[in-house]
Amino acid sequence: MVQKINTETCTSCDACQPECPNAAISVKKGLYVVNASLCTDCEGHFDEPQCVAVCPVDDCITEV
Repeated sequence: MVQKINTETCTSCDACQPECPNAAISVKKGLYVVNASLCTDCEGHFDEPQCVAVCPVDDCITEV
């Protein structure tokens, strides 16, 4: 599955972007977004999506 950042609850804390092994997270117009074509749910790297693991806001990053 691919992850999506809820822009309404995201605090733009920058915790997720450096943790993404695929560089799938970027900032657009001040908001963090996931590039679906690059997101692999961290398969082959980690047991769980690292963006979800480090995000301080519950349910901010969810599967599409």
